[in-house]
Amino acid sequence: MRLGSRRVAGLVLATGVLASLAGCTGQGTSSSSMVAPAPNAASANAPDAANGKSAAAAVPDGQVAAAERKLVRTATLSLTAPDVAAAVGKARQVVTGLGGYTGAENSSPGSATLTLAVPAGKLDTALTQLSAVGTVTSRLENTQDVTEQSVDVASRLATQRASVARMRDLLAKATSVGDIASIEGELTSREADLESLQNRSDALAGSVAMSTVTLSFSAVVPPPPPVPQNAGGFAGGLSDGWHAFGVFASGAFKVLGALAPFLVLLGGPLGVGYWWLRRRRRAAELS
Repeated sequence: MRLGSRRVAGLVLATGVLASLAGCTGQGTSSSSMVAPAPNAASANAPDAANGKSAAAAVPDGQVAAAERKLVRTATLSLTAPDVAAAVGKARQVVTGLGGYTGAENSSPGSATLTLAVPAGKLDTALTQLSAVGTVTSRLENTQDVTEQSVDVASRLATQRASVARMRDLLAKATSVGDIASIEGELTSREADLESLQNRSDALAGSVAMSTVTLSFSAVVPPPPPVPQNAGGFAGGLSDGWHAFGVFASGAFKVLGALAPFLVLLGGPLGVGYWWLRRRRRAAELS
């Protein structure tokens, strides 16, 4: 009789576990379908159990205080500098001095592109100091409001945490191997969704806390030399004549320079031969 009571109790417990599991899975495994428990039942700002959204998400967009808004600020700055390498070094000093850091960098002898991260509250100061490193050719700033995204992710994150906690409670109460395997599979899926939401929340927080500046440097191109203007009249003709004479003289000296080695090597034997022939001719005349 006691054995029968234990079997009945076991069946009742298994039925309760399966019913609870069906109730949780019936709402879907995604974080958006979970219902977050109210942190304070007496609070007037408790989450809406029908849609799982927090009270912060229910606040109209226009009623969120400006100081509480989540803004992602970015900027693009292009400069010219006589020495690109020195300008890049100064830019690094500016960013590190403001508590930021340098990300990706692509440099060449005449240009460089850097990705800089600075605290969002010091972005204006950073842009002012970076502009002094060279000559500004273009400047672009962009601000994106991610308040609603942040509120939505925070609400879904709290809901998913509660869902994972419920699945762990069910796992602790499960008795049969089948129930344990089923609950563990569901728990793994919901923990993966929780980790994904946490990563998204961290990424949003990082984008709000640190602003990105894309900084480009290019070397200063020297102006082309002025084109000389020819003078008219006698002065212009004289100038052209001297220029032509200079070109001729330069060409003549270039030809002489090219022939000089041959004259040195061949002049000696030719001179000796010429002297010997003249000597024989005089000897023949005297005889």
